[in-house]
Amino acid sequence: MKKSIIIFFTVLGMFLNAQNIKTKRGIINLDGIPVAKISSRSNEYIFMDLKETPLYTIQFIDKSVVDSVRDSYIRINRVYNREKSIDLDYISPSAFSGEEKSAVYTSVKGLKIIDNKGINVKALDELFANVPKRKLDTKTKEAYTIRTKIDKMNIEVNKVGEILSNGVPVGYFTNLPVSFGSDDTIMDKTFVDIEIYDAKSKYIGKYITTTKQLKTAGGKSFTLYREMSGRASILKYPTYKAIAERMAIMDPNFIKVQEKVSVGPVVKETTH
Repeated sequence: MKKSIIIFFTVLGMFLNAQNIKTKRGIINLDGIPVAKISSRSNEYIFMDLKETPLYTIQFIDKSVVDSVRDSYIRINRVYNREKSIDLDYISPSAFSGEEKSAVYTSVKGLKIIDNKGINVKALDELFANVPKRKLDTKTKEAYTIRTKIDKMNIEVNKVGEILSNGVPVGYFTNLPVSFGSDDTIMDKTFVDIEIYDAKSKYIGKYITTTKQLKTAGGKSFTLYREMSGRASILKYPTYKAIAERMAIMDPNFIKVQEKVSVGPVVKETTH
């Protein structure tokens, strides 16, 4: 009985202390009191004091890290110092909240830079001085690690299906369609698998167009571009470059990270 009374008063206290956050016609209200103003352009939200002096902006970023993994976060800028920006996690009052509501909610509840007295400049300065670390889940962390490896390889696919890493040929595709283009998405379902070989014509693996599956010679498999819904929707079909990149991660012996080829200055020989 005592335990239930404690729970009741805890919930009651949370209810009584909960702030009522509302934004109407560009005015942010806390418990019915105007505290700040907001305007937007594209996906950037400008936060102002009640005298309409811009103090900071919040921009929503949603990007593909690798394959079907996406990362969504906010980028905050001080208006007087556009050079410095910080990337942070954001929170929303519900799964169906739009960007404006999420930006306001994060400012009030998450970052606490808006309170019942308005935009707290001191709290804003503190945020930029001591930037909190983002809380990435394991899947996203792994995706960023893979992305770093891929970026170092600097993989390209030329118009004849040759795979290059930092300008050096490292492999090639076979069974390419007549209309092949390196940046094309592979949309046609064919019964002939697109195969990948290294520069020494050793079989590395294949891409099965009917299942969107990559299979290495060693038996590893990976499904590219699973269809997702909502904000994290992605392309359903991969490019040849994406296939080469993923195959390089699946088979570490396929492509070794190489430095870019550099050519020194041309010196003309002089005759005496």
